[in-house]
Amino acid sequence: MRSNMRIATLIQTSLVMGVLTFGMMRASVLAQTSQVDNPDWPLRSSEIHWPAGHTPPDADLFAHNELLIHASCSIVWQHLVQAQTWPEWYPNSHNVKLLNSADGRLHQDTQFSWDTFGVHIKSEVHEFAPDSRIGWFGQGTGMDAYHTFLLLKTPDGCRVVTEEVVRGPGAVEFRKKDPDAMHRGHELWLLVLKQASEK
Repeated sequence: MRSNMRIATLIQTSLVMGVLTFGMMRASVLAQTSQVDNPDWPLRSSEIHWPAGHTPPDADLFAHNELLIHASCSIVWQHLVQAQTWPEWYPNSHNVKLLNSADGRLHQDTQFSWDTFGVHIKSEVHEFAPDSRIGWFGQGTGMDAYHTFLLLKTPDGCRVVTEEVVRGPGAVEFRKKDPDAMHRGHELWLLVLKQASEK
């Protein structure tokens, strides 16, 4: 009698585990298949530090951009961390407000709000390695994002890699309306960052 109950419990446990595993695999596959036609997908950088839950396979929307800037990474870095000046040189950023930075610059754990791609975003810096890496979380209506910049010193200057993962129904709608919009916006960001850094 007890052995029959144990067998029944094992079968039940196996079925539950099977259903849970299938559900998790299916969710992962759905996120990945949303990126199948994304030309940025195969260009993902293995050098990016992604926080759990915000990796490219988690993305409903993903963008990768990179550009060589003929300036030192420290000069490029200065433009990136002076977030309140972004609207002066990056036309896709508006109303940047740093909420807990005395010097008006981004630092580890700095919180800031801003408008980009027509969406109001509340952000918080998660990764901060001077002259090298900066990444922040961003929440907007129906969107949860992580955007990162990686600065790599080269003999010719600084290679800047930027990638963003966005999740949620707002990201799905954004992708359906214009799948390349985020890529184009980040391409513009890098081009104007290059202009500002090479002056």
